[in-house]
Amino acid sequence: MGVIQGEGFRAKASQTDLAVTFRDLILLPGWTEVEPSQVELSTQATLHHSINIPFISSPMDTVTESDMAIALARLGGLGVLHRNCTAEEEVEMARKVKRAESLIIKDVITISSAETVRYATELMQKHNISGLPVVEGETLVGIVTGRDVRFADPGLLVKDVMTKKVVTAPEDTNIEGAKELLHKHRVEKLPLTDKQGRLKGLITIKDMLLRGRFPNAARDENGQLLLGAAVSPFDLKRAKMLDEIVDILVIDVSHFHNANVFNSTKKLLEEVEADVIVGSIGTYKAAEDALTKLEGIAGFRVGIGSGSICTTMESTKAGSPTVYATAQVADAVQTYGSKVPIISDGGIRGPGDAAVALSLGASAVMIGNLFARCREAPGTLIAIGGRYYKQYRGMGSPSAMAKRLATDRYGAPSKGLPEGVEGWVPYKGEVNVVIQELTAGLQASMGYAGARKVPELWEKARLAAISQSGSEEARPHDILLPSESPERV
Repeated sequence: MGVIQGEGFRAKASQTDLAVTFRDLILLPGWTEVEPSQVELSTQATLHHSINIPFISSPMDTVTESDMAIALARLGGLGVLHRNCTAEEEVEMARKVKRAESLIIKDVITISSAETVRYATELMQKHNISGLPVVEGETLVGIVTGRDVRFADPGLLVKDVMTKKVVTAPEDTNIEGAKELLHKHRVEKLPLTDKQGRLKGLITIKDMLLRGRFPNAARDENGQLLLGAAVSPFDLKRAKMLDEIVDILVIDVSHFHNANVFNSTKKLLEEVEADVIVGSIGTYKAAEDALTKLEGIAGFRVGIGSGSICTTMESTKAGSPTVYATAQVADAVQTYGSKVPIISDGGIRGPGDAAVALSLGASAVMIGNLFARCREAPGTLIAIGGRYYKQYRGMGSPSAMAKRLATDRYGAPSKGLPEGVEGWVPYKGEVNVVIQELTAGLQASMGYAGARKVPELWEKARLAAISQSGSEEARPHDILLPSESPERV
């Protein structure tokens, strides 16, 4: 194939419809005036939401629940909650993420003065908070904190232990004004009220401190952590429930280029306000049809069958490797003059793969395997042979399909065969370790290409095909590594 270069992204990846993969390509070094430390990784996750690093977690039940979504958003990326649960459970996960931190909490958890200390304690423990505004109707009448209930008789009423003289501020108070009041009165929570004394919001010192600890966090317009959630295109009720909380909805089907899926998605787009990412798709035609037949899509999820736990291409011989899919969709987006961002999903083994995907027109990459290895992933942690591993399974695996069928009436598989496997991946530790490695590696790759920002990479990157022997030569060879046996040298 030689050097892959042409007028369109599709020409870069394939001039003869050869469905190339990450293993087939390398990024050629170019003239550069950019050091890796100067590379800026912010990008568009959707048309209306940006993230500060181009890494998004896959909506899988061994990858993304509240803990992963919180951790990734704080680091500048995006978590997409899985839907392998009831709608109520996914909504509660979303609320947990949004409550994790905020400049102004609008969805305030409150309690009545007639409730017991026992109930107040349970409520604080359930939501991992240290205090509750006390209201009668919508009117603020006090505040109760963990210190108030810690040694109190559980049978006492909240009105018996709460602080009645509460320091408050007008609902239009800005952050600087809130800081002054918090410091002046030595309090940690500042309820915001209107002129009638009705509770309108809450500012806490904890959220201010967290904002200082995570300056690179991806946030919404209210200062809350940015969040995505997966939905079935046929489950409008769930989509509307989540639409009230999350910023991004991700249509979660293995093959989006389908008449029934298109028709249902069209209705969904008319009913929700959140940005909607559609996918998965893998061809120019699928992107073309989406761009011309669906109004209001805000992102593409591309790649079919490349995930490490996906068996679609093996069992059905149908699919579109992530590299090929990215180039196809990017070419369609370019042809139609669209700015819809592309998320490359599947097969990302490290920062080099991310660099190749971005070079071909992606704005971000979606990752499952690498994030499944982290403490924040919900998969089970076990010890095997003195080493730790975490559970990782495809959403098309038999066990994941069985759970979905039991909890989601819209999750019944349309095909009578599994398209995923389940197993174990090496435990890595906290997700920030993985993000640091991905970030540093991607900055180095972009430095080689001479690109300071992701859009520059689209223009400057040149890729070349590499043979199987060349691919083997690109790895360490002719040396005994600590992890290998002497027979392999």
